[in-house]
Amino acid sequence: MLIARLVFGLLLLAGVLCFAMYIGTRQTLWRRRGVLILKWTLLAAFAFFAVLILERLALML
Repeated sequence: MLIARLVFGLLLLAGVLCFAMYIGTRQTLWRRRGVLILKWTLLAAFAFFAVLILERLALML
């Protein structure tokens, strides 16, 4: 649980930093990296919540 939160937080921080670099430099490379990291962050969040839901379902059965 702690590892999943850490991964999610670090990915979110990396995405914010990439967007900040894009605002500062106006290089589209940073925006593309930020969008890519944001996609991975959302994927990690969906996986995290899927595991939580499956754990709850397993307890009900």
